[in-house]
Amino acid sequence: MQVYLVGGAVRDALLGISVEERDWVVVGSTREQLENLNYRAVGRDFPVFLHPESHEEYALARRERKIAPGYRGFAVEFGPEVTLAEDLARRDLTINAMAQAADGTLIDPYGGRRDLDARILRHVSAAFIEDPVRILRVARFAARFAPLGFTVAAETLELMRSMVDRHEVDALVAERVWQESEKALRESAAARFFEVLRECGALRLIYPEVDALFGVPQPGEWHPEIDTGVHTLMVLEQAGRLSADPKVRFAALVHDLGKALTPRSDWPKHHGHEERSVNLIEKLCARLRPPAEYRDLAVIVARYHGIVHRAFELTPKTMVDFMERADAFRRPQRFANALLACEADARGRTGFEQRPYPQRLYITAARAAAAAVRPTAADIAAADGERIAARMHERRIEVVAAVQSSHSAGL
Repeated sequence: MQVYLVGGAVRDALLGISVEERDWVVVGSTREQLENLNYRAVGRDFPVFLHPESHEEYALARRERKIAPGYRGFAVEFGPEVTLAEDLARRDLTINAMAQAADGTLIDPYGGRRDLDARILRHVSAAFIEDPVRILRVARFAARFAPLGFTVAAETLELMRSMVDRHEVDALVAERVWQESEKALRESAAARFFEVLRECGALRLIYPEVDALFGVPQPGEWHPEIDTGVHTLMVLEQAGRLSADPKVRFAALVHDLGKALTPRSDWPKHHGHEERSVNLIEKLCARLRPPAEYRDLAVIVARYHGIVHRAFELTPKTMVDFMERADAFRRPQRFANALLACEADARGRTGFEQRPYPQRLYITAARAAAAAVRPTAADIAAADGERIAARMHERRIEVVAAVQSSHSAGL
């Protein structure tokens, strides 16, 4: 029995990146032998075991054969006769198809170290086309390693296009699409994920609402980049700089979906796109089924980003009405995240990337002042719940007016 460290742990160590988790491949062994050594079986489709002490994953070396369409259409073969090279051959990218022996020797049958040094994401073999999830994984790795200068090999991108043309992407289930998307949204260069999907033609099938934004113009006065799709990815890039929260980044991605439905006769203006965006977000989320907190934040940003941008034009009453509708007092962290996504929207324009966005600080101060309002003992004793709420609303308007006056004086 030989045991090898494989995959991401080998790759990241060679890149000088901290290794978060380690996976192992066992060659020349059987299920029974591992169980006799107190390894605990956890694999459903193929034998994966947890080490009795470290609890790291150990998988028996295996081969895969394509027997049906889709990413589940594989027959898995495993046994002591399967070699390490055969196991590595089934992996997606050469940089993920390296192994390390116990003595530190690097086993690299497919040129992963070469591609690592060249900053290239390249498929291991023609078997790449058998699994449509690999399209998502390549796009995700492109996002993850974009800050290090990695690009997708031209021949790999061509294979991805061929998979789209053969409708392999149609076999992807919503759960797996969202799983890979959420991982990509956790990367600072998340926009690259969607760029790669668009380059290979998969974006129009997986995220048609986002793909439809490309080619839709906006007023050049406010959007020098013109194209709404370009703006959307610029907003996502800015969200990556402002927040590590993937929910903020998702809200940034989908905040303008409704512009794709603007009648051409109205271009480049997009009156009423906010509610159209909300409808499309709800349909997208019904299809991909992200956690509800992703949808809820995205809906708030889509519906109210125009109001946030015009914060200094709002009356105190309009400001309080908006904060109450956005549930700013009961959900302060979500509201703060919504303001971050709005700032990303403002900065995600050509020439506006470094512009200050005082609206966020102003609204934050107004919310804090209004949130500090509490019913007095006299209010509670003399009125019912509806009257107390009305009085609270009035006092919130008063304190927001004071914040507004203070801000105006500071200017």
